[in-house]
Amino acid sequence: MDFATLTMPTAHASGPPIMTAPEPATAHHAVLALDLGTTTGWALRSQDGGITSGTMAFKPSRFEGGGMRYLRFRGWLAEIAGLSGGIARIAFEEVRRHVSTDSSHAYGGFLATLTAWCEQEAIPYEGVPVGTIKAFATGKGNANKAAMIAAIEARGFRPADDNEADAIALLLWATAPTGGRA
Repeated sequence: MDFATLTMPTAHASGPPIMTAPEPATAHHAVLALDLGTTTGWALRSQDGGITSGTMAFKPSRFEGGGMRYLRFRGWLAEIAGLSGGIARIAFEEVRRHVSTDSSHAYGGFLATLTAWCEQEAIPYEGVPVGTIKAFATGKGNANKAAMIAAIEARGFRPADDNEADAIALLLWATAPTGGRA
């Protein structure tokens, strides 16, 4: 049996340069979190790590056709992507139960528009169940709107409403070191 022998480097020899590990793909790219609906809550972690948030209304006007809200939503997504310098991924609140038929139809339209736009732009997207977001923010998977707002305010944010609070909670979940997973 042959043995391979490794020679010891000479005293003054230098080894190969030490390389640092690459940073995660989203470390310097924007992450967008969305609470989809006629009043869409949004939160964006920018490339520098700062967080901005708000709400955007997509209620159709009296003289618009039914699809105009989705065209405006699509244009808004493109604007956010452009202003942020590129979005690395999008997380959205995955709703399985709606209060009304109209809200379920609107949600479905926003979801279809979002996922088609993400596919076209090659942006990864992920739906996160409502209970997961609430449990992450409050410790209770069925927390009410007031509890969600209070939990986000306790973290130093000032959401205008529950839509913005949900989006901020989702962004914090999506950008947590464990990816929101315990």
